[in-house]
Amino acid sequence: MAHVFGPVPSRRLGRSLGIDLVPFKTCSYDCIYCQLGRTTNKTVERREWVELGTILDELREKLSSRPDYVTLSGSGEPVLYSRVGELIEGMHSMTRVPVAVLTNGSLLWQEDVQEQLLSADLVIPSLDAGDPETFEAVNRPHSAISFEKMVDGLAAFRSRYGGAYWLEVFLLGGVTDAAAAVEKIAGCVRRISPDKVQLNTVTRPPAEKHARPVGRERLEEICRLFRPRAEVIADFRHVHAAQDFEATRQTVMEMLQRRPCSIEDVAGGLGIHRNEAVKHVEELLRQDSIEQVDVDGKAYFRSRGDRRGSATPG
Repeated sequence: MAHVFGPVPSRRLGRSLGIDLVPFKTCSYDCIYCQLGRTTNKTVERREWVELGTILDELREKLSSRPDYVTLSGSGEPVLYSRVGELIEGMHSMTRVPVAVLTNGSLLWQEDVQEQLLSADLVIPSLDAGDPETFEAVNRPHSAISFEKMVDGLAAFRSRYGGAYWLEVFLLGGVTDAAAAVEKIAGCVRRISPDKVQLNTVTRPPAEKHARPVGRERLEEICRLFRPRAEVIADFRHVHAAQDFEATRQTVMEMLQRRPCSIEDVAGGLGIHRNEAVKHVEELLRQDSIEQVDVDGKAYFRSRGDRRGSATPG
């Protein structure tokens, strides 16, 4: 699959040209709220998952789309890419479009990770818990990552980094929306001292059914407890219930029964985010309902019932 996707509309970044640096669901966390499902490769191994030159070549072809940001994000933890610093420098050499990094922040205690991210224009890490017990329950981190290491890393990177530093706090109903839990998180935020604090919650089907959303009104109340004052970024316009998500998956299946499609075809044709398209396709592959075929080095997907002629998209 292509590693550069979009541009896609982003709540925070305008037209965001995304770069996916690791295989699907390769992450240092296994968050109970993740809209992409459970982590299938929980790791802290940093490696060159994709050749650096391949990514830069793909990016060069996509820059004519005139994005507002080039964003390292995708379907796993981007900082697990060992050459992320060289990648950012390479992007800066070919474009003035600012580079954003969306990271769970779990590896910022490592000095080499800090060093590699210093040249990014915007870094948005996450903080979803205010104590070790909640951290383990919500983020389900790799055993090499402790709560103390994670928070120390968020603060240490802040002390070195000169770019824009926004912190995303993902809150869960019945878990981290109570006053005591929020105060613990707010205490950590004061120590980290980001430029912005942004509150998010469940708006799409999560990895675990017990991961529940926090209502907009409660999120607005919680904003006042943070310094700097937080803002709500949860996209309540497109709240998806589980049954809605299943209905969309059926629509994806019907689309692939008509003709082979790439991930970009599915996302564009249905007006959904690429990551959501990936999640639907992965589930249909697991169900053995569809299969992958490669045409000129690009991956397409089709119904297993479709055996008529070539897989070349028409």
